[in-house]
Amino acid sequence: MMPPPEESPRHDLRHILIIWVVLLGVLVGAFAMTAIILNATVFSAGGFVSSYLGALQRHDLAEALGTNGVRGTANASSELLTPRALGDIADATIVSDLDQGGGLHEVTYSATVSTALPGTTTPVSRTVSGTFQVQQGEPRFGVFSTWSFLRSPMAVLFVTPRNDASFTVNGIDVTSPAGPNVGNPYQVLTPGLFTLAHESGYLTADPVSAAVSAPGSVVSATVDIQASASFIAAVQDQVDSFLDDCTTQQVLFPTGCPFGQELSNRVESTPEWSMSRYPEITIQPGNDPGTWVVPEAQGAAHLKVEVRSLFDGTLSTFDEDVQFALSWVMTINGDRIDVRQQ
Repeated sequence: MMPPPEESPRHDLRHILIIWVVLLGVLVGAFAMTAIILNATVFSAGGFVSSYLGALQRHDLAEALGTNGVRGTANASSELLTPRALGDIADATIVSDLDQGGGLHEVTYSATVSTALPGTTTPVSRTVSGTFQVQQGEPRFGVFSTWSFLRSPMAVLFVTPRNDASFTVNGIDVTSPAGPNVGNPYQVLTPGLFTLAHESGYLTADPVSAAVSAPGSVVSATVDIQASASFIAAVQDQVDSFLDDCTTQQVLFPTGCPFGQELSNRVESTPEWSMSRYPEITIQPGNDPGTWVVPEAQGAAHLKVEVRSLFDGTLSTFDEDVQFALSWVMTINGDRIDVRQQ
């Protein structure tokens, strides 16, 4: 028996409504399930930290600094907040995500941080770990979790450059505004590995590496800058040339020179000087910043001269080595070494 014609449209409408309600339910359920999965992964506390670590891995400094809760450190230089100074990060892993209640989570990570030794491609790497405290915020669109670092992942690298104000950090040239022998704080992002060194025409420092892994921490590093082999060789050449010039003076006491000989008898010939032993030069930092000293170095010059005895008038030859010592103070001005004898 066929339904009355007027009931057929109503039946079709109910059928369509049922289909839409079912589809809407499926969509709502799928969205809710997706939201649950995303809040447990991408939008979780661990996901928030992973996103920050990923920005560091990509050297995306703008994204890392723009992460919620990343704040600068007062009274510390931002000179090292550059992509080149970040170093490299690999194998970043979330080790644990502990719910402390009240929307506070402690997220522990581990990672491999590395950088290259200055002037080489040889990597230096360390495995580090640390814990971030993150606080849950108002959900985005009322659904997706948001987070912020409760303690900024910024840390401080406290650098003391000895004997010279200039050094490098991961290949970045830095000059401490505090000068040599005074520590200066630099802001850095956690985690990171920072290799510090110095290499210039006359000075050098063995590379030292400092790993920063804990938010808010202060990590100290000292760059021990010393005279390089080329500096010592250059000064040795200057000393040898200076002494050679001294030997050309045909007097008992060459002017401005570290050696001379007093004789009790009368000189009967022109004094002849020659070098028997040049002082072996070493260079140490001076007491005043920016100065370098040649500590007392021993040498010998040879004097040959005929003398007549004032007692009996006999003629003899003084033919002996004359021992002497010298000490110099130096400053470096660009490619020039300024020297003064002490």
